[in-house]
Amino acid sequence: MATLTNRPERHRPEPPKPPADEATAPPTLRRLWLRWILLILFVAVLGTVMVNLGEWQIDRLHQRQARNATTVANERAPIRPYSQVFTKTITDADAWQRVEAVGTLDAEHQFIVRYRSIGDQNGYQVVVPLQTATGAVLIDRGFVPLPGGQPIPTAAPPVPRGQVRVVGYVQRSEQGRRGAIVPNGNQVRLINSGALQQSIPYPIADGYISTISMDPPQSGGFGPLDLPEISNGPHFWYAVQWFMFTGIALLGIFVFIRGDLRDRRRAREAAAAAAADATDPLHPEQQH
Repeated sequence: MATLTNRPERHRPEPPKPPADEATAPPTLRRLWLRWILLILFVAVLGTVMVNLGEWQIDRLHQRQARNATTVANERAPIRPYSQVFTKTITDADAWQRVEAVGTLDAEHQFIVRYRSIGDQNGYQVVVPLQTATGAVLIDRGFVPLPGGQPIPTAAPPVPRGQVRVVGYVQRSEQGRRGAIVPNGNQVRLINSGALQQSIPYPIADGYISTISMDPPQSGGFGPLDLPEISNGPHFWYAVQWFMFTGIALLGIFVFIRGDLRDRRRAREAAAAAAADATDPLHPEQQH
């Protein structure tokens, strides 16, 4: 009968530990260069995007300055007969000129422009064709504020009867989706002469006139529209911010590389100190 014997347990050899100088060895320059190149590429792409955004803001600033100059020049120009201006498609370059038109208002084709606001006030506007001796043009009668919660009326206030003299600002047609420019009955969201033309049985000029004054005066609580704000807006400082972000990103490259070099130097010093301790005859590990 076989007898069981206890076999001696075999001890597996432990994996060799890396030498002290290898464990604390600093990263190689090749590895650092790879990190630096990737960082530089990332910052280059990010910096290009931020510079383009800054230049875009500068371009918007120049556009706004040009628009402000045009607005001021047009508003200061003498009042002209509307027939001298409304001979073509009205553009932003024509806006805010003062013109005069004399004729009769067509009360049968008034349109209530819903959901308008001036500052903190909500309300509505009304546009109506003015029939003159040389043609017809849309007149924006002005802005009527509404108290909070009051609904927009379904009928516009009556127009002055007989011949009227209107002085106002030239405006280009407002643009938007079809549902906003095509009238629903006598109501509409945006003032677009081309879309309103479909509901008016005679030709009207492109664009419209925003009323400054009307003689005889009209009733209904209408107020004139304000000139647009003449300022440079925030575009310059937005551009400065984007350019600053670009500079910070470039500075970050220098800081990152400097930190890597500092850490590498410290690691080399630590490795050298560990090697010196290992060869020191008085090192505690060498004493038995």
